[in-house]
Formats: sequence, structure tokens, C-alpha cells
Amino acid sequence: MKKRGIYFVLCVLIRNFALYLRKYIMTQSFELIAKTFMGLEPVLAKELTQLGAENVQIGRRMVSFTGDKEMMYRANFQLHTAIRILKPIKHFKALSADDVYEGVKTIDWTEFLELDTTFAVDSVVFSEEFRHSKFVAYKVKDAIVDQFREKTGKRPNISVTNPDIRLNIHVAEDQCTLSLDSSGESLHRRGYRQESVEAPINEVLAAGMILMTGWQGETDFIDPMCGSGTLLIEAALIARNMAPGLFRKEFAFEKWKDFDRDLFDAIYNDDSQEREFNHHIYGYDIDIKAVNTARLNVRAAGLTNDITVEEADFKDFVQPKEKSIMVTNPPYGERISTPDLLGTYKMIGERLKHQFTGNDAWILSYREECFDQIGLKPSIKIPLFNGSLECEFRKYQMFDGKMRVFREEGGTVKTEEEKRQMAEKRRFRQNREFKKRLEEQEENEEADIRTFRFRSLEKKEPRKTRDARESRDARKPRNTRDSRDTRKPFKKGHHFDKKRRFDDHDED
Repeated sequence: MKKRGIYFVLCVLIRNFALYLRKYIMTQSFELIAKTFMGLEPVLAKELTQLGAENVQIGRRMVSFTGDKEMMYRANFQLHTAIRILKPIKHFKALSADDVYEGVKTIDWTEFLELDTTFAVDSVVFSEEFRHSKFVAYKVKDAIVDQFREKTGKRPNISVTNPDIRLNIHVAEDQCTLSLDSSGESLHRRGYRQESVEAPINEVLAAGMILMTGWQGETDFIDPMCGSGTLLIEAALIARNMAPGLFRKEFAFEKWKDFDRDLFDAIYNDDSQEREFNHHIYGYDIDIKAVNTARLNVRAAGLTNDITVEEADFKDFVQPKEKSIMVTNPPYGERISTPDLLGTYKMIGERLKHQFTGNDAWILSYREECFDQIGLKPSIKIPLFNGSLECEFRKYQMFDGKMRVFREEGGTVKTEEEKRQMAEKRRFRQNREFKKRLEEQEENEEADIRTFRFRSLEKKEPRKTRDARESRDARKPRNTRDSRDTRKPFKKGHHFDKKRRFDDHDED
């Protein structure tokens, strides 16, 4: 009896110690890097600060910060303007390929990999010593494989398409940073896009544009040239404060050896920060194919109650009844054009001047001659890259009468935040390593920036194999926002369901 009591006490002590150790490990802060597009760094930094990240520092196409495992999970799941989240595991100097090899080999790779684990290495290089980024990736791979072979006589396998662990090596002159990629597939690939029109706007760029306006759902939202509906859906997510990671099948950290499923499930199922949206989002397009595509994507995201998409020509646009903001990305004669490009921009200016009084319009475009045709004076110009194009995001504040009278009556042309954003323009132009158009070898994150351009060339899995794999990944059920149970799924047989992401057993 006495022994049984001692055994019980020991079990309780061991359990409490294990819980304490788990909590201690979870709350340990470490370095993290969130990557983004040129021009979106301040927006991402603000998002991270609001999320509770510490030591937030803006860099070039990235923001560094510190946080624990929960912060890393939340950054992947909740950030609107991050492309991927990296966890650095080693910083070292390298003046040659051999230095890279030796630096990588000093890491004990059994902490991260097992023999049956597949891995891949991405590389980003800005150095005179290393002319080819893929060569650096090969040296990292060789160092890892050789370490395993020397210790065990066997080696882990490389998988370019779907690795268990993805690594990232960043080289700036002689400074190397080797990181674990906690995201996997770029975070701009939310998962709600069923189809797309030609040259769809990147989801991360769309979210960044909306956050730059300061809009949080306090008015109606309009995109009169909505294409496949990306701006509309991103606006709805921001208005409701819904995490963009809700739609994804998986994140790379879910395959890590120290993955905490209970912690991530708690984050995934926590909707306490979501809010009501009492206004509405409207999308219009002259192309009925774009309208149908946008409707399909909106339905897939479960947001049909918040978003209405209609076929309409911008030239017929009339003054909205409610206070509204307009954010749009019209054609600029590169990948998409119109028979009369300059005439289109002249029409946009005319519609804004006569049918959008008392509201703000934000337009992303590329050509100065297009902006000139609008014929209105912007109150702010923010440089942004759309793919490889150096664009500008301009705000037009529409009011009756002259600017002088508007100001005398207390009107504000630029807020303090907008003045700060304008100051970023000089830094953007001075520090970018881009040319007017990025050359192919400079496009180190091609898949992140040039969205879906090569999707039709990807080799697809057989239907039975794909369905079997996807059914293994299903999560717990959760209620959706869309009141209609008949909405079309992401893929046939896959309804989005917030509690577990997908219901693999429901069929049309």
C-alpha cells in the first residue's frame, strides 16, 4: 500500500514536471523572419506589432522579430502581408563554397531530420562570391547528406515538390543565414482561389493595399474592376478580422519533429478576435467570365453574405448610397490591356469626379501616362511592386469644389500616417536592388511574386491518389460563415469548414 502511494506521488511529480517543461519550452523566444514584397514592409511590421511580436525590425523585403512557438504559428496563420515565416537556426560567415559546406555541417541535423525525412533547400544570394544561388543550395544539401552518411551509412532523400522539411539559405556578401521554412508553400496561396482570370493580383499585395488605406470595415467597399475577386475577399477577411490561414491545407511546421498539435488546434479554432461586419462589399466587372470566377471564389471562401459581384461597366458607375471606399487595380497595358487604355483611365477620372463625391478612391497602376489621364490630383502616392512592375498606389480624395475651400472648411488631405507612408517612397527608391523590371536571375522568389502563371504546367496527381491523400488531412468540423450549405467546394468533394478546414466526405 505504501509503495503504491509512493508510486502515485512519483507519477504526479513526473507529470507536473513534464507540463512545466513543455510550458517552459513553448514560452522560449527565438529569432524569426517574415518575408514580404518590396513596399509592404511597414504594413507587415504593424501587423506583427499588433500580433504581439517583440523586437520588430524592418528590413528589405522582410521584417525580423522575436517570439515563441505560439507566435510562429500565429504569424503563419494570421498575418495578411507575409509571404513566408523563417526560423533562423545558424548565422555564419562564408567566403567560398567550402565555407558554406563546413558551416552547415557543424549543425547537428538529427535535431531536425530523420533518415526517412525528405527535405529541400531554397537559396537567396546577393554576393559577388556566389554567382549562382542554386550552387549554394547544392552545397547545403551535400553537407547535410554527408553528415548523415558519415554517422549512419545512409542518407535522407531530397524532394523538390513536397518535402517534409524545407530549408532556406540567405547569403548577403559573406553573411549567411540558414533557416527552417515554417510556411512551406507561399502564404499568398490562401486556398480559396478556385479559378483565376488573366494576371490575377497577388493575395498578399491585395491585403497590403487594403491595410494601407486604413480601412477596417467601417464603410462599404467597392472594386469596380474586380477580376477574380481577390481584393473583395481580402477586404472581407480584414473587415471580419478572419485569419487568412483558415483556408490552407497545411503549413510546413506541421511536419516538424517538435510540432505541438494541441497548441495549433487551439489557435486554429479560436475565433474570439473575429468581429461583425455591418457594411457590404461590392465587386463589378465588364467581363462575365471574371464575374463568374469571382463569384466562385467568394462562395468557396464562405463569404457570399458579405460580398456581391455583378456584371457592370465602370463607365456606368453611379454614386453609391452609402459611405464607401474604392480600391481597384485596373489594366495597365502589360499582361492585360484594353482597346483604348488611355481612354479607360480618362473614363475612370470622370466617373470618380462626378459619381464618387465624398469618398476616397485608391488606384494601383503602372504607367505615368495612365495616371495623367485620370486628371485628378492624388493626395498620396505609395510605390509598390506588382510582380516585376514598379507601380504606384495613389489615393484620390473626392470632394465638391476647390482644394483651398475644402481645407478651409477643415478637410484633411493627408493624415499623419499617410505622410509617413509618403516618406517611405524615398527609402523605397534608394534601397531597392530592383531594376525597372526584375531580371529572371534576380527573381529569387519567383513562385511568390508571379502568382499562378505556370500553374497549368504543373504535373497533377491522379484523382484517386489526390483524394486519398487529402482525406488523411481532414481536421475537426467547424461552423462556416456562409449560410448556404449548397455552396461549391474548393475541389469536388471538399467543402471549406472552419473547424477542420475541409470536409472530405461531403460530395456535391
